[in-house]
Amino acid sequence: MIGWTSLTTNGRPLVPPNLNRRRALFVLAKIDEILAWEHNTDQERETRFVELGRYLCEVRAGQYWRLDNLSSFDEFLERRFPESRRKAYYLMAIHEHLPRIPKPDLKLVGWTKAAELAKVARRDGQRFDCATWLHKARELPKEEFKREVDRHLTGQETEPWEIIYFKLYKSQLPVIEQALETAALMLGTDKSRGYCLEMICADFLAGANLENGNPNALLLSLSRLVRYLPHPQREQFLEQVSKAL
Repeated sequence: MIGWTSLTTNGRPLVPPNLNRRRALFVLAKIDEILAWEHNTDQERETRFVELGRYLCEVRAGQYWRLDNLSSFDEFLERRFPESRRKAYYLMAIHEHLPRIPKPDLKLVGWTKAAELAKVARRDGQRFDCATWLHKARELPKEEFKREVDRHLTGQETEPWEIIYFKLYKSQLPVIEQALETAALMLGTDKSRGYCLEMICADFLAGANLENGNPNALLLSLSRLVRYLPHPQREQFLEQVSKAL
């Protein structure tokens, strides 16, 4: 449990797939074309986001970023999405979790609502009622639809929130951004940066209080970390704790 922020690939070496150079060139050119088109027309993936998400998933699976002599997919996203890589992960989640919804219908609701739909589909799995949720996405305003998704995921009204301001030096930003992106990959790209920051802080507190520390702080941090486990793993963890007692 402790040290989640340093997990890699479960200790298994990754074997790079055979690089299909012709296909990679085509897909990378398509991504650049879509991004350039969006910039020129001042739109935010509201019409071509489905296509872009599919191509990004293919780049990750086929490791097409190697064609640009890059060291990782994350570096590829950093170049193509300098403002926020989280948007790219949202688009990929839409492609991965909403295959049952026709692409024209997704384009009609827009990428921000489609990202909310992906959250529901990811949590519900085979129980995802795509027809009902697609209808809600069409009919409800953006913020109201987001609240509907939050209610469904949490079983309650969205908890109170506030914005906290503090100064960061520019030299500190790369480390903080990398930590948040890593947490987002582990928690799922549907989580906000606030949730990601909470997980990082909980992980730190758990490690700091693991030995001869504050048991109440350790209990609080562990309980927050367990919240983010998928349901089967959460049940398995609780069962192991019960046996240990």
